[in-house]
Amino acid sequence: MSIALGTQGAASARETYRALTWRRCLILTGLGGLLLASFVVDMMLGPARFSASQVLSALFDPAGVAPALRVVIWDIRLPVALMAVVTGASLAIAGAQMQTILNNPLASPFTLGISAAASFGAALALVFGVGILPFAIDYIVPMNAFIVAMGAALLIHLLSQRRGVTTETVVLLGIALVFTFNALLSLLQFFASEQALGAVVFWMMGSLTKASWQKLAITSTVLLVTLPFFINRAWAMTTLRLGDDKAASFGINVRRLRLEVMLLVSLLAAVPVSFVGTIGFIGLVGPHIARMVIGEDQRFFLPASALAGAAILSASSVVSKSLIPGLIFPISIVTALIGVPFFFSLIMTSRKRSW
Repeated sequence: MSIALGTQGAASARETYRALTWRRCLILTGLGGLLLASFVVDMMLGPARFSASQVLSALFDPAGVAPALRVVIWDIRLPVALMAVVTGASLAIAGAQMQTILNNPLASPFTLGISAAASFGAALALVFGVGILPFAIDYIVPMNAFIVAMGAALLIHLLSQRRGVTTETVVLLGIALVFTFNALLSLLQFFASEQALGAVVFWMMGSLTKASWQKLAITSTVLLVTLPFFINRAWAMTTLRLGDDKAASFGINVRRLRLEVMLLVSLLAAVPVSFVGTIGFIGLVGPHIARMVIGEDQRFFLPASALAGAAILSASSVVSKSLIPGLIFPISIVTALIGVPFFFSLIMTSRKRSW
């Protein structure tokens, strides 16, 4: 009798797991559909507006459309639209993994100072023409942004290894870096010429309009290189949410895992920010949306975060083109308008959340 009950219970558990897995797959499919729809609409909008059929014809049959349409779609709009997708996915994955290893819902590349560090590095090049790597003259702005951002991430990690430092302290260190780099950035702006000041302000606002196939290739390569590591560590990252002691009891080297993840997410966040400028809240909002609809299982949480972040930034690109016809708003303004209310609600309800 007990054996029969046990067999029945196991079968019921398997059915429940299959139903849960099927539901998660449907959610991922839905997020993918939203991203695809937003991507197509993003390609349709601009100074010259095209229909969805024109866009799809230019994408899948470029030889069969007018040369002007082909040039606009392939040389101007496609790199920008794809850059929004890749950047959104990269920042969301970086935010998701930061929140996991730090066990803090407020952790993201933006709140930990990585974006502010990138802004300061870029401003050094824009204001004074100072390149940290003298041989990288052609990419002096993104290279400066990348190096300073990685330096800030390494500093956070080194400080986090000190005895008695908690994950909450790491977040506070990140916030301190945000204020420090913002102060240094204001100092640079004080000494900048009018032309340089305009360039710094425009870069800080974030823009996808300067995307190119080469920048897209670099950003995509970083995303594709880091993804296999996160996929292979999915079980360990999921276990880490149970606590350090529990994860260690399963044979996971928690300290090494945190170091590896911190370095990779810093790379994942610094590269797109160095090309498109400061874009906030994607790394905060995307993972939380994924967590609310799909849970903490990294096998599903990771792709859900990537899809949510890509969809949000792609939709933000659509909104930036739609507010005033003929004018493209800086993308960070749109993401802030989306992210600030979410950030405020997260703070107000943090006491009710079981993190």
